Amino acid sequence: MKRSTLYSIAALLAVAALFFFMTTARAKVQCRVCMEYGGRTNCAAAVGPTDQAAREGAQSTACGPIASGMDQQIGCGRTEPVSVQCRPN
Repeated sequence: MKRSTLYSIAALLAVAALFFFMTTARAKVQCRVCMEYGGRTNCAAAVGPTDQAAREGAQSTACGPIASGMDQQIGCGRTEPVSVQCRPN
């Protein structure tokens, strides 16, 4: 294998490792939220720097498949979750 190819692969791996570290370094809390909206239920998990951020991310992700259109997304986001489980990451 050529040296330039090895250097390119090493640089790519370094960038990928840096990206992974930067995205997970602030993730201190993990939440799993289950939502019920329009007769449909979905659960999702998310991580964030605070309980509130992780919960909002999980709630938004859980609403995605069960709400169609912006009006339903907003309505689902304003609905109280069926269950919320948060823990330190």
